[in-house]
Amino acid sequence: MSIASKYEPNATETKWYDYWMEHKLFSSKVDHSKEPYTIVIPPPNVTGVLHMGHMLNNTIQDVLIRRARMQGKNACWVPGTDHASIATETKVVNMLKEQGIDKKSLSREEFLAHAWEWKEKYGGIILEQLKKLGASCDWDRTAFTMDPGLSKAVIDVFVDLHQKGKIYRGIRMVNWDPQGKTALSDDEVITKEIASKLYYINYQIEGSENEFLTIATTRPETIMADSAICINPNDPRFTHLKGKRAIIPLINRSVQIIEDEYVDMEFGTGCLKVTPAHDINDYELGIKHKLEVIDILNDDGTLNEKAQILVGEDRFVARKMIAKRLKESGNLQKIEDYTSNVGHSERTDAVIEPKLSLQWFLKMDEITKPAFTSVMEDVIQLHPAKFKNMYRAWMENVRDWCISRQLWWGHQIPAYYLPNGEYVVAKSKEEALAQANEKFGTSYTESDLIQDEDVLDTWFSSWLWPISVFDTEVFSTGKPNEELKYYYPTNDLVTAPEILFFWVARMIIAGYEYTGEKPFKNVYLTGIVRDKLGRKMSKSLGNSPDPLELIAQYGADGVRTGMLFSSPAGNDLPYDDKLVEQGRNFANKIWNAFRLVQGWEIDPKLDGAHNESSIAWFESRFNQALVEINGHFEKFRISDALMTTYKLVWGDFCSWYLEMIKPEYQHPIDQATYDRTICLFEDILRILHPFMPFISEEIWHLIKERSVEESLILASWPEEKTFDDQIIAEAAQVFEVVSQVRNLRASKGMSPKEALELTINAKNEALYSRFESVLVKLANLSSLNFGDKVDNAMSFVVKADECFIPMGDSVNVEEERENLTKELEYTKGFLNSVMKKLSNERFVSGAPEKVIEMERKKQADAEAKIKTLEESLAKLG
Repeated sequence: MSIASKYEPNATETKWYDYWMEHKLFSSKVDHSKEPYTIVIPPPNVTGVLHMGHMLNNTIQDVLIRRARMQGKNACWVPGTDHASIATETKVVNMLKEQGIDKKSLSREEFLAHAWEWKEKYGGIILEQLKKLGASCDWDRTAFTMDPGLSKAVIDVFVDLHQKGKIYRGIRMVNWDPQGKTALSDDEVITKEIASKLYYINYQIEGSENEFLTIATTRPETIMADSAICINPNDPRFTHLKGKRAIIPLINRSVQIIEDEYVDMEFGTGCLKVTPAHDINDYELGIKHKLEVIDILNDDGTLNEKAQILVGEDRFVARKMIAKRLKESGNLQKIEDYTSNVGHSERTDAVIEPKLSLQWFLKMDEITKPAFTSVMEDVIQLHPAKFKNMYRAWMENVRDWCISRQLWWGHQIPAYYLPNGEYVVAKSKEEALAQANEKFGTSYTESDLIQDEDVLDTWFSSWLWPISVFDTEVFSTGKPNEELKYYYPTNDLVTAPEILFFWVARMIIAGYEYTGEKPFKNVYLTGIVRDKLGRKMSKSLGNSPDPLELIAQYGADGVRTGMLFSSPAGNDLPYDDKLVEQGRNFANKIWNAFRLVQGWEIDPKLDGAHNESSIAWFESRFNQALVEINGHFEKFRISDALMTTYKLVWGDFCSWYLEMIKPEYQHPIDQATYDRTICLFEDILRILHPFMPFISEEIWHLIKERSVEESLILASWPEEKTFDDQIIAEAAQVFEVVSQVRNLRASKGMSPKEALELTINAKNEALYSRFESVLVKLANLSSLNFGDKVDNAMSFVVKADECFIPMGDSVNVEEERENLTKELEYTKGFLNSVMKKLSNERFVSGAPEKVIEMERKKQADAEAKIKTLEESLAKLG
């Protein structure tokens, strides 16, 4: 069979992805003869396009799902997208603006028609891009959070929770996005450190001519909303002001001076302006002291009539204008540079305004308890476990969830307002009408009912995701269908730490509320992909490569492995193009190894007995590595599992094993060695497949013609077998001798083609005899001898064995002594580091017995080597 000299990933990837799709090899159906393994994708926003974070997250999910499939489990990876209320509405509004259409000129139905048109055109882009990465999702199951069934589930849950008294409507201080013109939950606010100004403003004491109270604020534009001035009752500087009033500059309104220990005497001037409508802490103070609430801002962040001045001006423009007027009136004492933490909308990046608003809330005090306990008691395990502290902090300080949003794109709240000022909550207008007439004994018609204009927070749909993608009726019936019973709870969730409370905690809450069961067993939390400067990769910074261009340049397998090479769970990934280049080189190495093996001519008459030790070694080494790989997977150390695989394939298989059994140039190989090598190659392809699905499937079918059912994606994961620790250790010792001979050649400028004589003062001659053909071949030896001394020879020590290579009269005794001394010092340093570990009680008591045993073996080997080196130095005199 003719094999291309160079691996071409692009053609290969298209071919095999189409093949898997055509034969529905990603598909999953309920099958009680198999153990289910389920992952639900964190649904990307319909506005999204593939970025580096998606690449990392979905590569990890695909690795897990492909391995589970090979383990014989019924692997089901459910894909889908989130309707993303704020982000999508912003996109559609901007699109309409470009067409000269103002959202305000449209009816709700007209706007939604534009939104659905936009979604159909752009909403599936990211899922198509995930296919380029090799994502083996069951695409027939693709869900969207506003699909009819999923939408019905959201409404059912709202109605149910309202009937249980867990959803209520009330006026509360919320986070307001003036650009999106909607309320946000606390979790949708990103705090940024901003360079700001601290304005020192003089408030005249009422009834005095020249007595002033100075207050420091970052927001002079809100002074018109002040309801009081607050001082600390323990502050002696202001004792004389108790019971007095102050005049607000520019508008000359009088406010009382109140006392409260909340005031920090050390900040600013020790006085506080209290603006209940525009600060959450001031709001609480206002409630406590029964202060007037004066809201001077419109929904878009401009000043309204209550401000009395600068009506219609934007809040930030007003800030500069107020500062200027205060200076002119003599009320501005000074301005200082100041750094403050300012909340920004996660979606629009607008500066958040605290705002009193009538909103819908979900009570979180009781409903969160099972979700809190399940994580704290490791019923649901977070990987890495360090995130339990973050989870605990959030859940112990949880506040009621503001679930209403002032948008049109989303699930419209099923509340209907009546002419009598009351409202009813129902699943449909018909149900609402019947409920209203029964409750109030009236005869309203449907035209009397007005549905709430607002929609529900996007997370109020995605918190149902692990349930609703399988069963949309269970929320109303309480009876799970066959799919939910089979696939739920799901197995592993792969997501980012920043949505641990946003989404993960809420899914756990919904899971216990509606199934009485956890939604998943494990949560793998990825790190953030960062650039060389440590900055988070983003389009706005221009520091993120285009993932599709990377795939085109390096191949999907190269990008997948490159992303995983240095991305342990929960730790950020310092991205560098060298990583994906290393991934591409790894693919090329595997391809060239296959070409080498396929190029061998086979002679059935040859005896391969001389290769038995080499084959036995690699079989043991493979099985040893397989145990390590499986162990890493169990602990969700995906990066470590890949690195173990990488070292096994590149180092042990390509650099050692193939060289050990490779026939001489233009000579054939025996049938037995060839057949066993192919079997070993197939085992390697099996463990490579989850990481590098395309090249592994390509080579799998090149080895021999196979049916669809025999495809690698459906092949079995290798079973763990016993392995021989001794032969692995012996081979490692032989490899060290080979490396030392090669190093000696290089240091002396000797040709690799020049055969050398090697004599070993061996403690175990049988070890070297067993691998004699390997030593002779790989070190290019003319002969292998055993003895305790060779005149005029260079020497080196491996373990406790001294090795000699005769050099005639060219041996430099001083140089030899210097080399042995350096090696002795290095070995003593190594022994010292091992002894530090073994003398550490915490290490010895906490480490697994196998690790301790390995450290003690290192100690014994180092002590034996030191003894041999010292003896060698003594011989030199």
